Amino acid sequence: MPRYFFVFCKESLLLEQRSDGTFAVPLCEEPPTEVKPWTTILNITPMSDGTEVRTYAIDTVECSIFNLQSSIFVPLRQSYYHLPSDLYLKAGKCFELLYWDHNTRFCGVCGGPMKLHTDISKRCEHCGKEVWPQLATAVIVLIHRGPDEVLLARGRSFKRDFFGLIAGFVETGETLEEAVQREVREETGISIRNIRYFDSQPWPYPCGLMVGFNADYDSGELHLQREELKKAAWFHRNHLPNLPEKLSIARRLIDHWLGES
Repeated sequence: MPRYFFVFCKESLLLEQRSDGTFAVPLCEEPPTEVKPWTTILNITPMSDGTEVRTYAIDTVECSIFNLQSSIFVPLRQSYYHLPSDLYLKAGKCFELLYWDHNTRFCGVCGGPMKLHTDISKRCEHCGKEVWPQLATAVIVLIHRGPDEVLLARGRSFKRDFFGLIAGFVETGETLEEAVQREVREETGISIRNIRYFDSQPWPYPCGLMVGFNADYDSGELHLQREELKKAAWFHRNHLPNLPEKLSIARRLIDHWLGES
């Protein structure tokens, strides 16, 4: 029975390039590439139509590829623009589980080898310690000042020239709303109010969950945390800078504010 194979080389996904120029995840009965005796092939939750899903990683793109007329490796982020939403999201899950598998080979308690116990858990062969994939939860917020202005920022970690939103990881012992208030205060020096949930998004780079919010400006002047932000400013809806890519919840928050979603 044909099944989807999500094959990764580092952070790139193997796609089949069709004659009409579109791309697809390999759908075949056997792995589309050569696999080594030590290659771990993970079983992933099936697609909504019941199609089985497998994923594994290869070391180099020069491996032998079978069953495909034409193939290409595409960075996971860019696969968003080539695949239907359900396949892009499944690719993200596969990448996260491969990352988890690679980083949990040995027990953190006794150092013994970890072995798959279920599709999403491992058990130490020596002490019996069990582990599951863990998510790094982060909040991201679009701050409004009146009906026509929002706060946009350029983070030091941004690899492209665009302005995004204030974001950061949730700390132990705090609520999502407390995390929003803290991150905004730490990174910008301002106070906000009326925090309201927008939506959430898996963020498999490598294993995150982004939780989006809107909030209103309350008080204070901008004093940037230079370790985190290069620039930040209030922008009018008619004079916006370069914005984040469409794949991000940051862009969805902005587009929703602009009435474009």
